[in-house]
Amino acid sequence: QVQLVESGGGLVQAGGSLRLSCAASGRTGSSFTMGWFRQAPGKEREFVAAIRWAGGSTISAGSVKGRFTISRDNAKKTVYLQMNSLKPEDTAVYYCALDLWGTIATMPQIQQYEYWGQGTQVTVSS
Repeated sequence: QVQLVESGGGLVQAGGSLRLSCAASGRTGSSFTMGWFRQAPGKEREFVAAIRWAGGSTISAGSVKGRFTISRDNAKKTVYLQMNSLKPEDTAVYYCALDLWGTIATMPQIQQYEYWGQGTQVTVSS
């Protein structure tokens, strides 16, 4: 069984920065993908960014490109989401997710992810 524990959310003013962390535990193998998704009130959950553990390939949504960076620490099996130049529209619950079996092509596909964290609130004030 895989478990994901997130941390790092909070309240920040527009233009500020936050870093989210997500630590994975359990049997994951080495060819998995970890991703970040977010869900704003009244909206569907959407893809933010993802990283392949083997090789480190990354992908991010157009809305966050240039502002958010996903990275990993192999030894800690932890993925990070560095969020800079935050905007009020980035306000959402952010979820970490893990896909054991996907490929580079499936990285943005929410239905591919089998395991999810509990979510962490990010609020950006204007």
